[in-house]
Amino acid sequence: MSVVAAVAAMWAAFVLDRLLGEPRRAHPLVGFGRYAQAIERRWHCDDRARGVAAWMLAVLPLTLLAAAVQWAAWRCSPWLAASYAAGVLYLCVGLRSLGEHAEPVARALRAHDLDAARAAVGRIVSRDTQALDAERVAAAATESVLENGNDAVFGALFWFALLGPAGAVLYRLANTLDAMWGYRTPRYQRYGWAAARIDDVLNYLPARLTALTYAVLGNAAAALRCWRRQAPAWDSPNAGPVMAAGAGALRVRLGGAAPYHGVWEPRPWLGEGAAPDADAIVRAQSLVRRGVWLWLTAFTLVAMVVIYVRFD
Repeated sequence: MSVVAAVAAMWAAFVLDRLLGEPRRAHPLVGFGRYAQAIERRWHCDDRARGVAAWMLAVLPLTLLAAAVQWAAWRCSPWLAASYAAGVLYLCVGLRSLGEHAEPVARALRAHDLDAARAAVGRIVSRDTQALDAERVAAAATESVLENGNDAVFGALFWFALLGPAGAVLYRLANTLDAMWGYRTPRYQRYGWAAARIDDVLNYLPARLTALTYAVLGNAAAALRCWRRQAPAWDSPNAGPVMAAGAGALRVRLGGAAPYHGVWEPRPWLGEGAAPDADAIVRAQSLVRRGVWLWLTAFTLVAMVVIYVRFD
């Protein structure tokens, strides 16, 4: 697929996402989750090699299928290939859904309805939300928006730019498996090792580009300072830079201890400045949206340069 067609597909995908949001019924990632669960029921055991085989069985056939369909579409028509690519990327990104999940938390906090805010944030984070006060609810939602800006938007866009539809599919399926299997629990310590490590590898560059995007569009000095000082202490090598830079860019204080399964687990602090509130959630959403505009503009400029060089 040409650079121009790829950029056109990117714009079309985000227009579709803005107009339609995520499919309400039969989302392919939901179907993939059920497929992965079926593989786990049959293949699970406390063994890394089995986990690697399960990951390959879940991800590689669908990635190769996406590549084969793209090749066949290109053989028929470049416009058909671009349309297919746009549809695949649309299904792999979730920009509008970030707002749809985070905005109810901000609305409830502004209405001083802590119970509703806890219920809303409980739909996007895994911590024990009933133990959270208003500040911790706002922090959880803001962290989720910043982290998922990478996982559900920029990471898919990066791999689409690099490898086309197959790259976006590979990334999103690997990210989904990490969310399902990538836990350091007795059940997944070995079986989920491949899912966690592969996701770390695929996210290494996108996460740092996302962190840089947050820095460029926010308070750059604070973002870079927090990224450098705080990210290394975070448990995830990719979530650390993203959330530390994002928190610094917003000049808000995130991180800190959080309750999981009835126990408050210590976590490093992220960012600096004010305590999080409903406004921090909204500003985090704006940061991600402006980041998408920045990326699409950059890709468009690259396409224009390619056109100019080709026809000069």
